[in-house]
Amino acid sequence: MTQVARSPLAGSQRTSIGDRMDRLPVTALHRSMTAFVGAGLFFDYFDSNLSGTVSKVLQTQFAVGGTTLMLFLASGFIGQFVGSLVLGRLSDRLGRRRAFMLNLLTYSLFTLAGAFSPSAGWLIVTRFLAGLGIGAEQTLADCYLAEVLPPAKRGRLIAWAYSLAFCGVPAVGFTALWLAPRSWLGVAGWRWVFVAGALGTVAVWLLRRGLIESPRWLAARGRIAEADQLVRRLERQAGVVSEPLAPVAAAGVDRRPPGYRVLFSAGQRGRTLVLWTVCLLSVVAYYGFGTLAPQVLAVKGVDVVSGLGYTALTFLGYPFGSLLTVPVIDRVERRVLICGAAVLMAASGLGFGLSADPVAVVVFGFLYTLLSNVFSTASHVFLAEQYPTEFRTTATGAAYSLSRLGAGVLPFVMIPILQHGGAGLLFTVIAGAMAVLVVVVGLFGQRTTGLSVDRHDQLS
Repeated sequence: MTQVARSPLAGSQRTSIGDRMDRLPVTALHRSMTAFVGAGLFFDYFDSNLSGTVSKVLQTQFAVGGTTLMLFLASGFIGQFVGSLVLGRLSDRLGRRRAFMLNLLTYSLFTLAGAFSPSAGWLIVTRFLAGLGIGAEQTLADCYLAEVLPPAKRGRLIAWAYSLAFCGVPAVGFTALWLAPRSWLGVAGWRWVFVAGALGTVAVWLLRRGLIESPRWLAARGRIAEADQLVRRLERQAGVVSEPLAPVAAAGVDRRPPGYRVLFSAGQRGRTLVLWTVCLLSVVAYYGFGTLAPQVLAVKGVDVVSGLGYTALTFLGYPFGSLLTVPVIDRVERRVLICGAAVLMAASGLGFGLSADPVAVVVFGFLYTLLSNVFSTASHVFLAEQYPTEFRTTATGAAYSLSRLGAGVLPFVMIPILQHGGAGLLFTVIAGAMAVLVVVVGLFGQRTTGLSVDRHDQLS
């Protein structure tokens, strides 16, 4: 039987749009939006692990080392830091869909340019420029899905998107294992790895042309009639019929989003400090492993080709970890999941760092990447649920930019620790960062599981 939805409330248009979206069942359009977003995230993770995966090969190709190697490892993340800030802000001004199209196009162009790099310097510059494009991908993806998915299934569907996304990590590992050590058509294999990332992103860009704008963003900007039209499309697909939009709600003005100062207003300051702490500390564990795993294996005496094989095998844990999150993320409070995964990451990381046996290295590496993606998936959902719609991507982009900046600085801090103190000391530092994160999230993090993302839309 066809259901009749409540009509929008004339005095609270944003809440009305949100309420109508929150009570929808999951539709085919919800699933396609999740898949298209996940496909773009695939190349975000492909790119984030690209530099670390091919770093040992490029040391041979361009005879780089020392500061040049650290600049290469850092350049993409520094670009992502800037991109997360700029495109996160643009998304609140121009819309989620436009920002999605711009970021993938920029990434694809400069990744392809990187494939033709004649020198290490050129490659460093193109990695930075590609990072500008891909830097906001996670911010945009998380906030978009948080705004369009029903709260009861929001965590589960975002976890599915990240299960697809994290396939990009073993994909770059196995692609590099297959291509990097040899030449194809007279072209060095590592260049083909860059071409694969660029062309794959073009395909996703074409798919994403079918995404709808976020109705919540439209409503937050005062464009109520446009938001209502898109919600009605979702309601028709779900078999839900709405009453006519109230006339007072149809007329709206396009409001500018607030700036960065609001992040430290009375109503947002505590939340911002918790989330910035999470982003800064999590990058030590997450990107510390993804970027430095080949270097850790080299310190253990593993050669380049074998190291790529070990890396590819351990990277298989990434998609499995996200899949493991799917059945539990909407049943367990996000904070509990984040803290539990962080503790287990620290333990398995120490095992990886201290192990000398090849089998133990792969097993602990697999466990580490699996657990890190339970942690990461829960963290992505948690961050996207925190801020009001008016400045959700501005605020979330600022938080994510810190993780990108941290990842850019990471090689300059962690490689010396690895070289002078060994893998055991490196993972002891990582375990310490996870311990601090657990305390902060456990004591000060807010409950978000199953709640509407509109609950913060009335600014304090």
